[in-house]
Amino acid sequence: MKDYAHNLRQALIDVTPDDAGFDPRDVAEASGLTMAKVIQLGRNENPFGPSPRALEAVLDAGANRYPDRSQFIRAVSSYAGFPEENVIAGAGLDELIASICRLFLDPKDRAFVFIPTYPYYELQIRLCGALPVFRPLFPATVIQEELRRDYKLAFLCSPNNPTGDILNEVALKEVLESTEGIVFLDEAYAEFAGISLVDLVREHENLIVGRTLSKAFGLAGLRLGYAIAPEWIADQYRRCSPVFGISSWSLAAGVAALGDLDHMHRCVARIVSERERMKETLPEACPSWGNFIYLETRERSTTVAEDLLRKGIAVRDCASIPGCGDHHIRVTVGRPDENDAFLAAYLGGRPGLSQQ
Repeated sequence: MKDYAHNLRQALIDVTPDDAGFDPRDVAEASGLTMAKVIQLGRNENPFGPSPRALEAVLDAGANRYPDRSQFIRAVSSYAGFPEENVIAGAGLDELIASICRLFLDPKDRAFVFIPTYPYYELQIRLCGALPVFRPLFPATVIQEELRRDYKLAFLCSPNNPTGDILNEVALKEVLESTEGIVFLDEAYAEFAGISLVDLVREHENLIVGRTLSKAFGLAGLRLGYAIAPEWIADQYRRCSPVFGISSWSLAAGVAALGDLDHMHRCVARIVSERERMKETLPEACPSWGNFIYLETRERSTTVAEDLLRKGIAVRDCASIPGCGDHHIRVTVGRPDENDAFLAAYLGGRPGLSQQ
């Protein structure tokens, strides 16, 4: 059979596929448990689900007409406190990240990635044929010197996935003022921190702040995200993004969820309470402002994750994330009973427990 693989783009050679972690079916098979008994703590989902209003809106949304995102943009504008001209939307924050990379990166351009962080940034940079440059965030003086070079784009995440720490305003301003490039700040977990740096968009024409409804709002399955950007960037994004790229169901659910902030705040309060309870029980847990905890393990993280898998619990092995090394796992904060099951499995046999 004739081989046509030579037509693939050269950029694909260095691409590492996105890793979703253990699928619930894999966990069930490895543990011998039914799907109903599997505990999924590997994807940073909201265990309490979305607002009932969002579910009702999905049922009411039609399927025969193309979607109109205007109401969602209006709802985000009200929630974020920015004019509609500054709001852009996508089918999940991932689509926004991919589109921003395509807007700014040509082949051989360089993009900064502060590690350890969300690996999807690297994937999209490489798909553009650009070159990711990995650096730790601190010391700030080193970052300022690095960013004075020819970089088109820099990615930051706060609270950072997978470590859970937050970026302060001074550090972000130093990054913004040290580069001629564009800075993308991923605030997917901002609601759990109660802290946001989005207001800096008003002062800096090179800052984009991305958000999602997958986490605090519980709409991970509907893929809906947005960003606040300077008007000139928002205009270019709208020129290039698909007009009908977000489903009517997702948009309807997003509008309803943003109209029921009490539900979101209740979910966040419960998750934060559980996060703090888990951290008190786990002395090796790093400080976290997200809906997850980041644990250092004595044994290799892959060994620890596989041991928990056999017990019916999925966590994120961070060994594949640049900058994490091979002794860290990330654990999503679940419902109290799920967290208790994790703590019992992890602490009972002390699998890979750090000796810090």
